[in-house]
Amino acid sequence: MARNRRLILSSPSEVWDLLSDGTRYGEWVTGTQQILAVDPQWPEVGARLKVRIGSGRVTLDDTCVVRISEPRRRLQLEAKAGPFGAARIAMTLTPWGEHTLFTLDWHPLRGPGTRMHGLPVDYLVAVRNGMMLTKLARIATREHAVSERHP
Repeated sequence: MARNRRLILSSPSEVWDLLSDGTRYGEWVTGTQQILAVDPQWPEVGARLKVRIGSGRVTLDDTCVVRISEPRRRLQLEAKAGPFGAARIAMTLTPWGEHTLFTLDWHPLRGPGTRMHGLPVDYLVAVRNGMMLTKLARIATREHAVSERHP
């Protein structure tokens, strides 16, 4: 399992607002080329988000399904990437004063990732997830600052 934590200088409600907008995942999820479809009930349990991931001409269409959704507290997704199997992506939002301690856990569920699971793969996933949390934190902090100037 790869686990990352990041203090985000925005409230859990503000961070949840970003997670609740499936059309914005491409802004912070590293490797996303295009959002293909978002179910209207996103992020309710069972809702799907379809994305194209990759780099350049090497792409793969991925589907994320919401498995657990507790507004402003946690969101767990199952990411299904065709022949590469599936992974659990668990996001937890913990109030930290007026800010949010964001925890992201990634764990392979099925496919080749379960056999490659271990230090090298977990390290690479942790680096990627760290980049994602940096992007998410920047967006949330920027939007928090804007909302404070224009209440």
